[in-house]
Amino acid sequence: MTEPLRPGDPRELGGYRLLGRLGEGGMGAVYLGRSADGRNVAVKAIRPDLASEPEYRGRFRSEVSRARQVPPFCTAAVLDADPEHTTPYLVVEYVDGPSLAEVVADRGPLSGGDLHSVAIGVATALTAIHGAGVIHRDLKPRNVLFALGAPKVIDFGIAQPFEATSHHTRTDQMVGTLAYMAPERFDAAPIGPASDVFAWGAVVTYAGTGRTPFAADSAAATAGRILTRPPDLGGLQSPLREIVERTLAKDPADRPTASELLELLLDTGSHSRPDLTARPEVQRAAQAARALRHRGRRPRRPATAAIAGVLAAAVLGAAGAWAYRARTEPVTAPAPSTVPSDPPLIGSGPVIIDPLSRPGQWPAGAGCAYTGGRLVISGTEPVWQACDGPRDMFAGDQSITVGVALLEPGSCAFVAFRKTDDLTGYALSLCADTIGFERHADDRADELVRVPSTALAGGAEHRVRLVIRDDVATVAVDGTDVTSAPVDDRRLVTGWIRLGVEAGSDHRHGSAAFKDLEIRTL
Repeated sequence: MTEPLRPGDPRELGGYRLLGRLGEGGMGAVYLGRSADGRNVAVKAIRPDLASEPEYRGRFRSEVSRARQVPPFCTAAVLDADPEHTTPYLVVEYVDGPSLAEVVADRGPLSGGDLHSVAIGVATALTAIHGAGVIHRDLKPRNVLFALGAPKVIDFGIAQPFEATSHHTRTDQMVGTLAYMAPERFDAAPIGPASDVFAWGAVVTYAGTGRTPFAADSAAATAGRILTRPPDLGGLQSPLREIVERTLAKDPADRPTASELLELLLDTGSHSRPDLTARPEVQRAAQAARALRHRGRRPRRPATAAIAGVLAAAVLGAAGAWAYRARTEPVTAPAPSTVPSDPPLIGSGPVIIDPLSRPGQWPAGAGCAYTGGRLVISGTEPVWQACDGPRDMFAGDQSITVGVALLEPGSCAFVAFRKTDDLTGYALSLCADTIGFERHADDRADELVRVPSTALAGGAEHRVRLVIRDDVATVAVDGTDVTSAPVDDRRLVTGWIRLGVEAGSDHRHGSAAFKDLEIRTL
């Protein structure tokens, strides 16, 4: 919302006519301006009483230098700046759209793909900001605006370069909004990018629930909860809830980086493939972004702009028919990559995707460790060692695809599905000499089918695909069907999916590795 100019506000700055106030921060104000060619812009200026102070001018000069290096990936693009002007100023793209705070207040909390889209967009912006060496320091719902339906992170004068934090911030000043501050913000320790990741978790919680994760009746009580209490994430669904929980860790070292956070979000696959196919230009950009990631390159403008495009329609639906005026740039796909294409996918319904290369939807724990880019599960006979994943419950037709390697003689990997508790459900058993299905119920295991097979012998990784369709489960290894079994117990029509290992009767220890898991409803 634009407010009228105040009596002491300038009417013109650096050739830009100022039309009103957009907001203000600790260093100054942000104005709605108009360039000589009639384009609306946002003009950020240091307060006149601070412009003469070397400390504040130094902070602003540092900010301008770094801001020019931030690619406009879900952020407002830098258009112009003059840190040496009598009133130093920075000109950025004007995002004419509602803030996340306004969207939630007007339409209620977001959910499903709309919420996940906001999570991806803000994580994308942090990846770009941190990649340029900048810390935002005041990430909150009012600093997330929507243009063309896609979120853009803006900053009202708080951003700081990494190395400038200790030089340009007085120890008795706390810049930011308390409800979104990380625990380390409350002491004199240097502030790092992990504090922005914490703020991301608080912003996403607000977007999905309408409240912050440490909300209390007073500022002091809120600060106390941030420092000592676990977050209240009730209302957030898996797997996003688990990702948010990691970003709200008390210790900054326990939080993912912004780029790791973005990968975790993309791994969940919650932005569906049909959304892409309905928008050919977005699909081309997304394929280009995937090719860049596979080649190990840091995402640049085409890659992350593609992610922003993916968000547009879903978030626009949540925000309503908002007026907008924003600059867009065409996205061109690079030349075809030599990276092998992904295997054909089964089905087009909701998916969970996890490379299982690091703790994420399947956390590390007793018997569950990440080694060599794979989830390695180890157990001792006769107990099955299972690793629980997200709490999504799958029913009906579905496919489960995962890479499996048996690491010790006598080991049997298993994929449990339609599990309702530790003793009830189905399991696909994958041994070096046999493959079969079992039904677990009433504290007993009934073998449904078991056939001789050496498909997993030798310890190499093989691609296993389990398809449940019309009450029949079929397993294929490396594209070749092996066996099938009925899964028609009416007590077991929905449940969780777990991964695990079992030691054979002649061996006391078993170990198996899992990689690149995909779960899809058919």
